[in-house]
Amino acid sequence: MCGIVGAVSTRNIVPILLQGLQRLEYRGYDSCGVAVHTAGLAGNPAGELRRVRGVERVADLARQCEQEHLQGLTGIAHTRWATHGAPAVSNAHPHFSTGPRAAGAPEGERPGRVTLVHNGIIENHDELRAELQRRGYHFVSQTDTEVIVHLVDSLYDGDLLAAVQAATAQLRGSYSLAVLHRDEPQRLVGARQGSPLVLGLGTDGKEVFLASDAMALAGVTDQFIYLEEGDVADLQLGKHWITNRQGERVNRPVRTGQAMSGAAELGPYRHYMQKEIFEQPRAIADTLEGVHAVVPELFEAANNHAPGDGAYATFKKIRQVLILACGTSYYAGCVAKYWIESIAKLPCQVEIASEYRYRDSVPDPDTLVVTITQSGETADTLSALRHAQSLGMHHTLTVCNVATSAMVRECKLAYITRAGVEIGVASTKAFTTQLAGLFLLTLALAKSRGLLTDAQEAQHLKAMRHLPVALEAVLALEPQVITWAEQFAGKENALFLGRGLHYPVAQEGALKLKEITYIHAEAYAAGELKHGPLALVTSAMPVVTVAPNDALLEKLKSNMQEVRARGGVLYVLADADSRIEPAEGLHVIRMPEHYGQLSPILHVVPLQLLAYHTAVARGTDVDKPRNLAKSVTVE
Repeated sequence: MCGIVGAVSTRNIVPILLQGLQRLEYRGYDSCGVAVHTAGLAGNPAGELRRVRGVERVADLARQCEQEHLQGLTGIAHTRWATHGAPAVSNAHPHFSTGPRAAGAPEGERPGRVTLVHNGIIENHDELRAELQRRGYHFVSQTDTEVIVHLVDSLYDGDLLAAVQAATAQLRGSYSLAVLHRDEPQRLVGARQGSPLVLGLGTDGKEVFLASDAMALAGVTDQFIYLEEGDVADLQLGKHWITNRQGERVNRPVRTGQAMSGAAELGPYRHYMQKEIFEQPRAIADTLEGVHAVVPELFEAANNHAPGDGAYATFKKIRQVLILACGTSYYAGCVAKYWIESIAKLPCQVEIASEYRYRDSVPDPDTLVVTITQSGETADTLSALRHAQSLGMHHTLTVCNVATSAMVRECKLAYITRAGVEIGVASTKAFTTQLAGLFLLTLALAKSRGLLTDAQEAQHLKAMRHLPVALEAVLALEPQVITWAEQFAGKENALFLGRGLHYPVAQEGALKLKEITYIHAEAYAAGELKHGPLALVTSAMPVVTVAPNDALLEKLKSNMQEVRARGGVLYVLADADSRIEPAEGLHVIRMPEHYGQLSPILHVVPLQLLAYHTAVARGTDVDKPRNLAKSVTVE
């Protein structure tokens, strides 16, 4: 979602801040801005706070900065995804506080004393706003963020770190913050609670950076410190300090890592989503690299948890599985439910993370709680995990794409997928690599229960190693999918059908279509057609059907006949041996091969391509669909 970049340096930092924002554009935003402290520049030794904000793209912001000759040695920048208040310059970050205004004083523009950027949501902003208004603070935006900047100003007594610590103690909700004060040039204070924040250490030993995502600092530094929950960081030229939620100074490890700047290059592709769809064979191969046997060590996290928390001991204890996830990751979990119950013979529930923590449930301490998340920072899923832990369920495992994320740190076990950076908002390679990780987890659970023979293990691993080749063959179907997309481009509604293991694949296909084409799309278990959705079927509504040659194929064919009998037009993804032939009102794309239990990993790819090419034909912003964001770090 929103993006933060900040820096303390000996050079004009505006170009680096803007470059960082450009690297975070993939997260989704509707406004952006930069604020700097001008102290230390030629002819301006004392300095002041200056800012530039806009509701266009970062490229337009860069032009504004150039026109206004914005420069500074210390600065903060932000891309905003609207929560409180519409996209407007007045709601864009950075926000200023000019201090309280005496009763009857004119409302003219005054110099800013504090400036701040914020990711997250402050739940008690209304009561804080009312109190600050009583104390003379004037609000010019609709945001919860403006409450924080005035609160910091009201608590400032010569020490910005102390003011931020005191302010965050009064906040309820989630936040990552970057704060500057007019009276303390070349000092930047950051804080996080429920929203990610990372420090970057410059190679010259003096520059210090702050960002919501290490990718923002690609090419600037490869030395990162990941702040933990409740941390407050004090950044000054050539030095930094971190305090925990108790106010104690702490050391956090410095991690060396490339921020994957190459992922931002499109190469021969038209959009990042297309690039990422075609990266799936490599992403699956990377995710499975080094997997030669199904062993518990595959799921050992790099966290130093207490003895007895290992995967082998955990898998032997559990009696059921609870999967927590959102969006596309939720559909990956729904596929995994079929695998876990069929192969590992364990009861499995899949819960929408944003709903789970707000209902009464029946906890069982012998449950394996599995979270699925691309970023590892998804607020709803983190909150659901913590809720499960509060209920006494401490056997936790995450399938995640970011080894340094909060989710990996908070779970005892982890399987790290290797999809690489995913820039398109509509997830593709993250989904298929999640499925690969979840299938390995299924095999490990089955093996721990004595339900997987050596021969079966070898057969499954052989099939998994063949996935990259099989995916290449599916990607070769793109020209046929483009033909379908040309027919979909003029539609406004679509149905997706699947049965059993492929019902969640149909759900994921419908989600992709609505995300980036803005076509209303819904998915149903095909057997449910006769219980209501059949009333929607007309020749104007395409019906996409996922039809592998499995035990439910004949039942699915009957459901397809129900559609044809009512004048519906079918678009069927069929295995080569499924005996479904093209006809009037029946369009068929044949999959290269039937892939058994792993079939969802293959069948979802044409659905991704269908959404992508339909969006291209409709002229939508494929990589940045309206109203959506990439990394959802608010509830």
